[in-house]
Amino acid sequence: MASSPTPISFLSDFGLNDEFVGVVHGVIARLAPEVRVIDITHGIEQGAVRSGALSLLRAVQYLPDGVVLAVVDPGVGTARRAIALETVRGYFVGPDNGLLSPAVAMVGGATRCHALENSEFMIPSAGATFDGRDRFAPAAAMLASGQAALEDLGPEVDPAALTPMLLPLPEIEAGAVVGATWWIDHFGNVQTNVGPDDLASIGLGLGDQIAVTIGSTAHELRLVAAYGDVPTGNPMLIVDSQGLVALSVRDGRADQALQLAIGRPVTFQSAQAESS
Repeated sequence: MASSPTPISFLSDFGLNDEFVGVVHGVIARLAPEVRVIDITHGIEQGAVRSGALSLLRAVQYLPDGVVLAVVDPGVGTARRAIALETVRGYFVGPDNGLLSPAVAMVGGATRCHALENSEFMIPSAGATFDGRDRFAPAAAMLASGQAALEDLGPEVDPAALTPMLLPLPEIEAGAVVGATWWIDHFGNVQTNVGPDDLASIGLGLGDQIAVTIGSTAHELRLVAAYGDVPTGNPMLIVDSQGLVALSVRDGRADQALQLAIGRPVTFQSAQAESS
């Protein structure tokens, strides 16, 4: 058990229009008032497990050791397991639907996993629609405060049996990098799963004009180092804070200007090769 309280880093798709986030905070505060809660985001699209997994993956290396509480749970109330995993960075608590998998892998994998089945660490409820309040928040509070050990929460589960999250990797095809859009941020920047090393493998780098094909539409964009390297309103390619290639518009929204959505295939190749 922990000798002193550790923080809880909290991510969900609950939004802020209802009381759900506040209720989870309240449960934690009542059970473990000394535990600090860090809100990662609660703006994940409703039920978008992959988006939640990617958000947690982007954030995890910057979070303090402690407990990660993540709830994007379209299968709430079904046979999907509620779990807590132990890692070298602390515990991850959430549904076994792939949400936790990429971030857990990023920190080195799970050393142990237990299902949240001990009713002593649950809030009784007439319904089964709010496991964030009834199962996950109490488990996170108990682990963060040291009031319970992982094995107290329920039976052990083989970490290898947990639901994975399969994330697409870019492919090199005939001198082009074929990837996908997988995140749109608050500013309308569209992150892809393509890194600068992938572009370098086909001879493309900073300052180059790159043909970007999205569906049947082609754009010629320059890979720049900063938003200010293009005039206002112009689209560009830029390496974002996660080290991935993103489509952006200076002082505008790339998702709207280029009509992009999450999960669209995107092909990058030399503008000269495209025109020849």
